[in-house]
Amino acid sequence: MKVVIDTNSLLSLVRYYLPFDKKEILFQFIKSKIEKGDIIIIDKVFQQCKYTSKGLVLEKLSYLTDKAFLKAAKVPYKTDSLLAPSPAKFLRQLENQFVNSVVRRQKKLTETEFENQKNAFLNDADIKQIILCLNLTKNGEQVILVTEETESSNDNKLFKKIPAICKELEIETMTLPELIAKYDGIDINFQ
Repeated sequence: MKVVIDTNSLLSLVRYYLPFDKKEILFQFIKSKIEKGDIIIIDKVFQQCKYTSKGLVLEKLSYLTDKAFLKAAKVPYKTDSLLAPSPAKFLRQLENQFVNSVVRRQKKLTETEFENQKNAFLNDADIKQIILCLNLTKNGEQVILVTEETESSNDNKLFKKIPAICKELEIETMTLPELIAKYDGIDINFQ
């Protein structure tokens, strides 16, 4: 099983779980999963981690600043040349199914403005993670995209959120607590 993890999930990990991980069980477990390639951090997420909450993720997951570890684990996963398995179909879905049509009508975007926002979205971490999941699935991998986002859209963004897009594409999503519960080998005891 491959896990593609987003920035907010990594931030939740270091904020809400690691402070209680006194014996570094979870810390080492996540490190080993990243090292084996079972947990994938893409370049766009890695970049966001540098700037989100003053780099807290990279500070607390110190191995993510160790050049030898990064090279051996092939982290971050490069997405600059990553394409969806069926690019034309995917672009049609992006323009029709993944767009929040209510927001598009409210903003009264011209075609040029829409194209600019679509291109920006295509270079965003969210969609790159989804495209990676599609490619991994195409290659026969069982894939889960870990995100703290909910399916409902309440932020007035032009494109739908990760869980809503993943539902359309039949990509499994789960939250960080659900992922931790799914893994064998982690026995966290809060006593």
